[in-house]
Amino acid sequence: MSFRLSQRDKDIIAFINQFRAVDRDSLVELFFKQLKSPVNACNSVMVRLYRLGVIERTQQYSPTVYLPVDAKIKKNSQKILHFLSILDIYKQMCMYSAPKQVIVEDKPTGRKGGIEPDLFCIFKGSPFWIEIQRNQYSEQKMQEKIHLYEEFFFSDEWKALHWQPEDRVAIFPTVILITPVRYAVSSDHIRIIQIANIHELMEKYKGSKQTKEVRSRTTSSSRGIKINLT
Repeated sequence: MSFRLSQRDKDIIAFINQFRAVDRDSLVELFFKQLKSPVNACNSVMVRLYRLGVIERTQQYSPTVYLPVDAKIKKNSQKILHFLSILDIYKQMCMYSAPKQVIVEDKPTGRKGGIEPDLFCIFKGSPFWIEIQRNQYSEQKMQEKIHLYEEFFFSDEWKALHWQPEDRVAIFPTVILITPVRYAVSSDHIRIIQIANIHELMEKYKGSKQTKEVRSRTTSSSRGIKINLT
């Protein structure tokens, strides 16, 4: 590139590439809130990056939503709302602790037809696969989704995922369903948590800490889990 980008510029571009669609207000919150005029500063930076051709944007939404330059989604696609929902969950987590090893639209099986969680991350020391349900589905469809997670659990392939701890027994992530509706789904093999948002998760965690000491489970599928909500 014949132009110079600051480290913040590079961080913003990388963040947009990672989350696929990022609204202006989220950029203000994550990158500019410490400044005297955060909105104006953000607008100035984003206009410059857009004119440099290192990001795309769509003004179909207000405030403006920014996209990667090689985005394969249309600027009026409903898929943008999907990515903004993932971003919102990430920001909720950041209010408590910055998630690590974040993967948007994770495909851990590496093949079509396997599990495809909307988000993977390590949050407060524990790995999570997060499914964000913006629409209501049948109980049968949701249980089928859980069965896919169980199939992956029994495959043992998850033990070789790159984020697994090298010095401890492999951990199978807790599956979080972000949904306003509670589904009658269950599993004898993997841990499932249904919540409306991350704030509800943290309230449950806070409540469990007040009643007993939080401790790690000792089974091979969940050793190392630091958030114990049961």
